[in-house]
Amino acid sequence: MTPFDRAMQSLIYVLAGAILFFLVAPVILVIPMSFSGSRYLDFPPETWSLRWYERLFTSITWSNSLVVSVKLAIATMLVSTPIGVAAAYGLHISERPLLKKLQIVLLLPMIVPNIIIAIGLFYAFVRFNILGSFAGLVAAHATMAVPFVLITTLSALRSFDMSQEAVARSLGCSRAEAFFRVTLPQIRGGVFSGMLFAFVTSLDEVVIALFVATGRNQTVTKVMFGSLRDELDPTIAAVSVVLIVGTLSLGLVALIMRQAATVRVHGPNR
Repeated sequence: MTPFDRAMQSLIYVLAGAILFFLVAPVILVIPMSFSGSRYLDFPPETWSLRWYERLFTSITWSNSLVVSVKLAIATMLVSTPIGVAAAYGLHISERPLLKKLQIVLLLPMIVPNIIIAIGLFYAFVRFNILGSFAGLVAAHATMAVPFVLITTLSALRSFDMSQEAVARSLGCSRAEAFFRVTLPQIRGGVFSGMLFAFVTSLDEVVIALFVATGRNQTVTKVMFGSLRDELDPTIAAVSVVLIVGTLSLGLVALIMRQAATVRVHGPNR
């Protein structure tokens, strides 16, 4: 490697580190701010306290919205995972070019701006009188979560040898039995990753919640947005830390499960 190549490599590392710091720094700053004893958001904190975590779990508004968000994320995960897995499996085994193109349609929620989807859902929910209902929220969040399940499951299916399922069917299994007994156990790492992505997508969604979450079914992200608009309540920092820790924990679990599934299928040397 020439001196110029080494210099360029070092420059790339420096730029990558600077970009990473720029992205991570706001997340790191929120953590000490959540332990501030001040009435307002400040950094660095002059005094330290757990008062904002106490308020998060004792305030009816904050605690109820957090419970709604967690229940909504679980329901979204349970609804979007079967839909995404079924769509991914159908796209993977289909030999019709037209059906293959349906993948673009299913991925539209990731491409179209959330505000446009939120406006469309708002008018649809008003028409069917489900605005603010828990079922409506689950349907709205599942719309955003299905593409993530689809992508992770398709990725797992493309690394799976479908001839194993064909052998199971030749031995008398139906397609459904072959899928649940042979295919699903070997792609469960991708499916589990999609489930966690669906959970996190629902938990972090705010734009759609601003339009369709009303009354007792307000999510914690909507309450955070309203609190930022009306006053700088330091409880926001405590909620942010809870969401950050939860998201990172789920991401770590997904990574471990994916690695374990890969080792189980391909062996430790691949």
